[in-house]
Amino acid sequence: MPSGTGAQRGFVPLLGSPVGRGALAVLAGALPALAFPAPGLWWFAYVALVPLLLLVRSARTGRRAALDGWLGGTGYMLAVHHWLMPSLHVFIVVLAALLGLLWAPWGLLARRMLRGPLSAASAAAAVVVVPCGWLMTETVRSWEGLGGPWGLLGASQWQVAPALRLASVGGVWLVTLWVVAVNTALVLLVAAPAPARRAALGSLVVAASAVGAVAAWAPRPEPSGTAAVAVVQPGIVDGPGSVERRFARSEALTRSLAGQNVDLVVWGESSVGVDLARHPEVTARIAALSRQVGADVLVNVDARQTDASGRTGIFKSAVLVGPRGLTGDRYDKMRLVPFGEYVPARSALGWATSMGRAAGEDRLRGTGPVTMALPDAGGLRIGPLVCFESAFPDMSRRLARDGARILVAQSSTSSFQHSWAPLQHASLAALRAAENGRPAVHATLTGVSAVYGPRGEEIGTRLGTGTSGTGVYAVPLARGTTLYARLGDWPLYGALGVLLVLCAAEGVRYARRRGGPGAAAPGPVPAPEHSGDARAEAPAETGP
Repeated sequence: MPSGTGAQRGFVPLLGSPVGRGALAVLAGALPALAFPAPGLWWFAYVALVPLLLLVRSARTGRRAALDGWLGGTGYMLAVHHWLMPSLHVFIVVLAALLGLLWAPWGLLARRMLRGPLSAASAAAAVVVVPCGWLMTETVRSWEGLGGPWGLLGASQWQVAPALRLASVGGVWLVTLWVVAVNTALVLLVAAPAPARRAALGSLVVAASAVGAVAAWAPRPEPSGTAAVAVVQPGIVDGPGSVERRFARSEALTRSLAGQNVDLVVWGESSVGVDLARHPEVTARIAALSRQVGADVLVNVDARQTDASGRTGIFKSAVLVGPRGLTGDRYDKMRLVPFGEYVPARSALGWATSMGRAAGEDRLRGTGPVTMALPDAGGLRIGPLVCFESAFPDMSRRLARDGARILVAQSSTSSFQHSWAPLQHASLAALRAAENGRPAVHATLTGVSAVYGPRGEEIGTRLGTGTSGTGVYAVPLARGTTLYARLGDWPLYGALGVLLVLCAAEGVRYARRRGGPGAAAPGPVPAPEHSGDARAEAPAETGP
């Protein structure tokens, strides 16, 4: 192994063993999960990647670095999705290993940028390129079919005000770039020669100054009144008849809101188990609640329904009910949870349903986003999302651009009530609020319900996993838009551009090597000077 720091030499016994090195890579990859709720060690994110980067840097070959990246990515995916084990069992290991492959190119890239005698310029380049490589990996694995953007590294900073200001400029993607850049600079400070260390320190100063400038000067949404939103959280209701008993509990909690002058009442995901269009008696019960409270009620239907295009199947739908019954506003969930709500390639992977709580029947997808107007609240428009969809930055941005003044996510984490999932899910609403300059309401059937203002600041007191009750929140409204709402996912395109420039530079460098003196056109071969080694001498030329 090449010479390295004292910390690296301390791991020589493990690094010398392929099995030991692999175990270290998995463990190092899992460390960033501690920055997310429930541990919530947000500051740890800024050093959590250092062990993995040092390990990749010490790899003897590019192939070993790619393997370290793969195993590190596997550890990361296992750690941030460990709460899925009750549903997927051992299959979660297979999924994590497949997704971890996306980090193999990043491991190769990190070794290329961090290994060897580094100049100041190459060190500064590493602080830019390594985060861009990580971001491209997160972008690919954020595709819905690969599990979606749960556990993005930047999401660990949901409660840090400067990070939320960064999110208002470039979304969670820009926060991820910042976090990985700090980790990369720390690796250079620990393991690089003096010129590279000075460049890394300078990069940190520049990056910190940029974050400070963003926090001070980025456009802020302007206050524009408040809206009173009530969240109804019935809590866990198990056993026979649980659907009806949960509905009755939600009814009773909603009645308790009478006289509190609320503008909207929000129930959690799967709060209604029948198609309201085919069960007018259930609709009438909710409409009576609306009249009693003086506000529309946003419920969530998980049942076999027929959509506007005539498709019949199980939809998860946000449905608005007013004093006179159904308002006609309905949003069908578009992005479904793999295995939880549908099985990808069911003909090949249907066996997964026998190993855990995978969906026995695929849910149907909605066809587009919907904003809903509240007539009794001055036409205030809300943008509903269902559960998993609050993890996708583009969906909230689309709703904000379509005129939503409040983002409303309906969720239920009853299957994962005692895991880290409820807190992590609730934290995503803070990022969506800050990204778009729109308050966000995260209402759960069970789990953690929370409300965030247009800068991502938490409003009022959240309802925890042990709560069965209501919360009424004075939600601050805002007008104007953020840079992220205007410009979209520009950090992704910037990172892609950086990597393309790197590839072009590597191509030019390779072409120059191929076009050097050793690649000159054939001609007479001069006789070398005598070296004492007959094998070094060229044969004498002969005449024609």
